Amino acid sequence: MSPVFLTRLVFDLIAAGLLLFAFSYWWLGNVAHELAGTAMLLLVIAHNIFNRRWYGTIPIARREARSLFNVAVTLLLLAAMLALLVTSVLISHALSGIMPPFGGFTVRQIHTLAAYWVLVIVAVHLGLRWPMLMGVARKLAGISQPNAVRTLALRVVSLLMAIHGVWSSFALAVGTKLSMQMTLDWWNFEESVVGFFIHCIAVTGLYICLTYYAMKWVQGRKRNNAHAVEVYQNS
Repeated sequence: MSPVFLTRLVFDLIAAGLLLFAFSYWWLGNVAHELAGTAMLLLVIAHNIFNRRWYGTIPIARREARSLFNVAVTLLLLAAMLALLVTSVLISHALSGIMPPFGGFTVRQIHTLAAYWVLVIVAVHLGLRWPMLMGVARKLAGISQPNAVRTLALRVVSLLMAIHGVWSSFALAVGTKLSMQMTLDWWNFEESVVGFFIHCIAVTGLYICLTYYAMKWVQGRKRNNAHAVEVYQNS
């Protein structure tokens, strides 16, 4: 496995960690929040530079469900990241010596909206690449043969993660934040810090699971349809 590829994965993992870290604004304070956000956006820019050739393949991408969905998700993630970047600059306290903060309440709402949509879309993005990530994990762990017990255990863990993710979505009021509704339901970091991050990871896990198994279902339908056509033609 290429060291460059592994390095890129590590950078992506750090960027995902910084995204989760930046969500805890009321625990971190503004300075740490802006530093984490800046570092994350720089890693996202690096990620796009590494994968710049992919954008050139969009016009010639295969017109099938998974490929089109992948393009749509990537472009939506790019748009959400740009919204996050623009609103970050507008409400930044660190840049106040250069330019006065423009952000009022509405801009802060848009910033929060973009951040939570980035969390969801990143999870979907990961779900589309989960087979590849599991392949990397198997190679790093030296696993070369399938194991029914291990597969069952991983599926049970995925189910529990998804159930926890549904609960976490309500605990963090994710639905109201994704729809830009007014809410005073913010996490109390004085009660628990670890709990907040566990809920964020569970929400991410929920959308990874939903995307991964939805794609498996679509691929299964496609194989079954192809098999049915083949049987019909040979009958």
